[in-house]
Amino acid sequence: MTALKKLTLTEPELVQALQSKDPAVLKTLYSMYSSALYGVISRIITHTELAEDVLQETFVKIWQSAAHYDNTKGRLFTWMMNIARNLSIDKLRSKDFKNSLKNQDIENNVSFVDEQNKVTFNPDVLGVKQLVDNLKPDLQAVLDLVYYKGFTHVEAAEKLDLPLGTVKTRIRLAIIELRRNFN
Repeated sequence: MTALKKLTLTEPELVQALQSKDPAVLKTLYSMYSSALYGVISRIITHTELAEDVLQETFVKIWQSAAHYDNTKGRLFTWMMNIARNLSIDKLRSKDFKNSLKNQDIENNVSFVDEQNKVTFNPDVLGVKQLVDNLKPDLQAVLDLVYYKGFTHVEAAEKLDLPLGTVKTRIRLAIIELRRNFN
């Protein structure tokens, strides 16, 4: 497709190329969105190798699911970000991942703990971290568990010792506040 040779593509051009299975679009999507998607994934999965694997799985799923993208439900990036987030959460909940955490050698535990606690600067997050940091602490706690650590609403309610309805309300209030501040 000649449109992929341009430096910048419009979202409809990307979607059309993706849905027509133009192989060049995958390289274009990767160069445009991989760092932002990796930022989402690495907030949920802090182990570098696993996060990179999930990034690859994300692009495979984007390629395979392109026909299911509906522009009336949101932008292409939002759709891809949700795929990345859902695959990351699925990986954290998988038995293989949970078992791998239990079966580590003693020599690897020190470096694993270091990797779990690393802090990196990611300029691709568009200031969302600062917006979240400006929320009330109770709203921050719920968002951290549900969106960054992959907890279900029920698990977050148990962890925070709150009713399920309160957790859902706090998530809704946090999203409303973030939208207000982001726009």
